[in-house]
Amino acid sequence: MEKDLQRISGADAVHVDVMDNHFVPNLIFGPQMVQRIQDVSPVPLDVHLMIEKPERWAVDYAKTGADCVTFHVEATSEPLSVIRAIHEAGAKAGISLKPGTAIEPYLDLIGEVEQILVMTVEPGFGGQSFMADMMPKVTAVAEYAKERGLSPWIQVDGGISVDTIAMAARAGANTFVAGSSVYATDVEPGEAISRLRRAADAAVTG
Repeated sequence: MEKDLQRISGADAVHVDVMDNHFVPNLIFGPQMVQRIQDVSPVPLDVHLMIEKPERWAVDYAKTGADCVTFHVEATSEPLSVIRAIHEAGAKAGISLKPGTAIEPYLDLIGEVEQILVMTVEPGFGGQSFMADMMPKVTAVAEYAKERGLSPWIQVDGGISVDTIAMAARAGANTFVAGSSVYATDVEPGEAISRLRRAADAAVTG
C-alpha cells in the first residue's frame, strides 16, 4: 500500500473508504489501518465513513491526523453534533449523501462543513457506473453555497473518468474521487491524475 500511495503523490489527497458491513454491505479499514495509512501517505487523508453511528466513531478517525473526515447524514440523527466533534478533534468535517437522499433537508449544514460529498454511485463497492442524474444535486449544493458566499469542497465519488469528470465539473463539483480511472488504466497513476485534472479544468474554462 505504501508503494501505491507513492504512485499518487501528485494527487491532492488520498480518499480512504471506511465500511462496517452494516451501513453498506462491505467491510474495510478500521482506525488502526487508517492510522498506518496516515503514517506513510505522501498526501493528506480524506476519510469517507460509510458506517453506522458516526457519533461514536468519527472522532477516532479524526484523531489519526486525517485532514478531513466525512460521514453519511443517513447514519445519524445528530449530524451537527458529529460535525462539531470532528472539528474539536482537529480535522475538517464533511457530510455525504447517498443517491437516494435529497439535499434540501441538509442545505443548512453546508455552512458548517468544509466538504459535501454527493455520491454518484451507491456506496459500498468500486467499479460502478456514474449516475448522471445526480448532477442536479451537485448544482443545488453549488448554487446554495455561491448565494451565501461559501466555498466548500463539493465532492463527487463513483464512476469518475475523463468523460464523466467534465460533466461533474460543469455541474459545480470541484473535488473528484477516482479509483479505477487512476489505477486500472493504460498509463501510470500520476499521468492518469493529470488527465483527469486537465479534463475537469477544460470543462469549466472552455
